[in-house]
Amino acid sequence: MPLQRRLPKRGFNNIFKKVFAIVNIQDLERFAAETRVDKKALVEAGLVNKNDNLIKILGNGDLKNALTVVVDKVSDSARQKIEAVGGKIEE
Repeated sequence: MPLQRRLPKRGFNNIFKKVFAIVNIQDLERFAAETRVDKKALVEAGLVNKNDNLIKILGNGDLKNALTVVVDKVSDSARQKIEAVGGKIEE
């Protein structure tokens, strides 16, 4: 029997899957008020790698400073917390 028929075939790898780098609200607390937080600022702070293409903000933790956040995706709870302190979100 040929080798390709003898080996088990399992799983599925989606080549179109989007992989997000995750950043929590509590990690954004290190930025000063009225700061523009984008990919460049997150890389300099060491929160994401420079090779990460997509960034998503999750709502774990609290935020006290009003920030302008420029990322690819934001969860609903994170959006509410950022806007509650007077921050802005640009996607």
